[in-house]
Amino acid sequence: ALRYLARANRFSRTPAGLAAYLGSTRGTVSQTLIALEQKGFVMRRASERDRRSIALGLTERGASALDEDPLLAIAGDVAAATGGDAAPAVALLEGVLRAAVRRNGGRPFGVCRSCRHFRDDPAGAGPHYCALLREPLSEIDSGHICVEQEEA
Repeated sequence: ALRYLARANRFSRTPAGLAAYLGSTRGTVSQTLIALEQKGFVMRRASERDRRSIALGLTERGASALDEDPLLAIAGDVAAATGGDAAPAVALLEGVLRAAVRRNGGRPFGVCRSCRHFRDDPAGAGPHYCALLREPLSEIDSGHICVEQEEA
């Protein structure tokens, strides 16, 4: 959950987005979020776009916890095993993951800027624009994963 919240754009940091990403039920995610909030890792607030919705975010403590993420050690091991050129291994693993998600009826998540709805912002309100949500996108959001992402 913490990894997702750190990598998701502002439209995707919701309980429903987290549930879809994890392939879990909203009830399970709700209980997870309650526990993470009680431990001081996650905060909830009303969404700026829709006050009926909840926006999630990492607290400073939650972001700090990711500095100790055990996957960082595995990433280091992959880099060492591939002599620093992990691109072929990453491509292989991404392909395997995409196939598993498709086979299990899941929804793929991807980086915003690789989405078919991603545009450079013609109005100049931001550097980029989501044509699906009709919202400007910051440079940071465009590099994060999105629940609405559709591969270009």
